[in-house]
Amino acid sequence: MKAPQTNSAVIHVHKGGKLVALVGNPNCGKTALFNGLTGSHQKVANYAGVTVERKEGRLISAAGKPLRLLDLPGTYSLHPRSPDERVTCDVLAGRARGEKRPDLVVCVLDATNLRRNLRLLLAVRRMGLPVVVALNMADLAAKRGIHVDPAKLSAALGVPVVRTVAIHKEGLDDLRAVLDQPEVWQAAPAAAEPEIDDQKTINALLANLGLSAELPELPSDRADRVLLHPVLGSIILAVLLFFLFQAVFAWAETPMGLIEAATAWVGEQVGGLLPEGLLRSFLVDGLVAGLGGVVVFLPQILILFFFILVLEESGYLPRAALLLDRLMGSVGLSGRSFIPLLSSFACAIPGIMASRSIANPRDRLVTIMIAPLMTCSARLPVYALLIAAFIPNREVGGFELQGLVLFGLYFAGILGALAVAWVIKRLGSSGREVRPLMMELPAYHWPQPRSVAIGLWQRAMIFLKRVGGIILVMTVALWALSTFPSPPEGATGAPIEYSIAGYLGRGLATIFEPIGFNWQISLSLVPGLAAREVMVSALGTVYALSATGDDTAGALAPLIAQTWSFATALSLLAWFVFAPQCLATLATIKRETSVKMALAAAGYLFALAYLASFLTYRVALYLGA
Repeated sequence: MKAPQTNSAVIHVHKGGKLVALVGNPNCGKTALFNGLTGSHQKVANYAGVTVERKEGRLISAAGKPLRLLDLPGTYSLHPRSPDERVTCDVLAGRARGEKRPDLVVCVLDATNLRRNLRLLLAVRRMGLPVVVALNMADLAAKRGIHVDPAKLSAALGVPVVRTVAIHKEGLDDLRAVLDQPEVWQAAPAAAEPEIDDQKTINALLANLGLSAELPELPSDRADRVLLHPVLGSIILAVLLFFLFQAVFAWAETPMGLIEAATAWVGEQVGGLLPEGLLRSFLVDGLVAGLGGVVVFLPQILILFFFILVLEESGYLPRAALLLDRLMGSVGLSGRSFIPLLSSFACAIPGIMASRSIANPRDRLVTIMIAPLMTCSARLPVYALLIAAFIPNREVGGFELQGLVLFGLYFAGILGALAVAWVIKRLGSSGREVRPLMMELPAYHWPQPRSVAIGLWQRAMIFLKRVGGIILVMTVALWALSTFPSPPEGATGAPIEYSIAGYLGRGLATIFEPIGFNWQISLSLVPGLAAREVMVSALGTVYALSATGDDTAGALAPLIAQTWSFATALSLLAWFVFAPQCLATLATIKRETSVKMALAAAGYLFALAYLASFLTYRVALYLGA
């Protein structure tokens, strides 16, 4: 099996100004410092590996001097064990393609854990680069009884030290002022002590600062006795995930109703202003029916991401990875794959990219190959449409039945991913290797409302841009294919049946008829290759143009409930659990691995989806659905 290739990170280069690189251990607050210094809206995460690529911003010093600031992936040392750590090492060594070596390094230290953080600082200083230290999280350190004197630390290290609290933007002006001092840009002398003596140097330094005493037990340690308990902790995790999927339906009902009403009103207003003809058909049946049918699912997507962001910000996600390590180990993975796979619930693309934090090449490749099986947010509109149409809105045992079905679909995707990983484990020669999980567990803290709000805003903008971009293009293209050529004289069927799309749909239906798909579904799968959400807008357009007499496609869910069998709906749900991913995801797999791996992913996903739909459809028919 071919190991993934390492690609250079892509950055946007600001012309002019010297290059300053931010480096530090994961969870040291480096990205928060980058946000505060540059004003950019990067999401501040709370687990190792989120900063997978270099990010660049523009920093203005206290004297008004423009500087380029690079936020490099978090690393514990300059001996890279994963692709993202290799990016950091290549930049600092001047080996990064298309990027010069930094003129200065701002080394961010977590004041609550100097013993570990100082190792990286000593390694950077040995490279002969000018160094400034940002002593971050100083407020948390003080609360824990750790009082670090920046002046004494600066004298001991021989480099400037600035006290900062990045999330509250404290000390940022002092850091900007330090960057205006000419002497800090001078090359630092190489450390005299060899690398093997780093721990001895750190112990002596901490003793000199009066920080060598054992720390008292933290509240996070007491909470972990419960939350990381093998039995109780697993139950709590399962309940949290179950509650999440219940909330997706229960909380979204009111805002979705408002959006549906607004969409219907827009369609009526546009239709009332225009006479019958191509323009009216394009606007009402194409744009309004297509785009409105997708925008309505934005509340559910935001609710899903709200919970993920809160869990991420609170520090709980690494604990979830630790709890799932044994389960994932049974299929040949480690708990470190959990975070990339969880990211894939948003979209498989960032999940695949986040796998760069996995050091083992085989584990990284398997994680990439199964990431598309995680139920991305683009599938949620399809699930929501079919569940609303075919699953009664009632309670079962105190729980929303629709939420239970949604939970089951997500769970089916997870089981499918674990099954594929298990098969790869059996096929691979290294599948039985034991890989113990070592992961830093950050302290619990209340999520920052600003970070959660930024994350939700970014997700909403990404979704709406997709609606206004690729989904708009595909909707217009499908409308054109469904409208032309015009039906011949004396035609009795709907105009779409005589169009290019009608002929294409009937041709595809011969392939998908064994799994219960009619020609409208078969046709809608084609634009769905561009983006999963397009499936809903495509169905809205196809059924709007297929309507005859008193039929209406204004409410797609009631329409398909009348025209599809329950077996067909179940088959389509099964298809989307394993569906071949959108072209953008396959392109990302190709970029991170190879063309061969991308084709293999597309092939096995199509085979799984077809087999799952075939079995689901035939069993449902046998049971009378």
